[in-house]
Amino acid sequence: MTDSKAAQKRDANLRTAQGASQVWENRKTQVMQEIAAENAANDAKTVRLKALRLEKEAQDAEAARLAGDKPAAPPKKRAVRRIVVS
Repeated sequence: MTDSKAAQKRDANLRTAQGASQVWENRKTQVMQEIAAENAANDAKTVRLKALRLEKEAQDAEAARLAGDKPAAPPKKRAVRRIVVS
């Protein structure tokens, strides 16, 4: 055996540091996968809601066209009242 006690102690510390590093890397990878899954779910939900909104807007436009209604005009701007102080 050529390994001294100092070499064995050093190797044990390296294994511990490498083990801790590996645990950290595994946890980081797991968290990144969870974040990616959440983002994918949010993206799918956004696409679904957008499709529903567009469909409803199309139905409302068709109903308004059939009813002969004109689109609502935007409200008119009010004139600015100026107060003259003499």
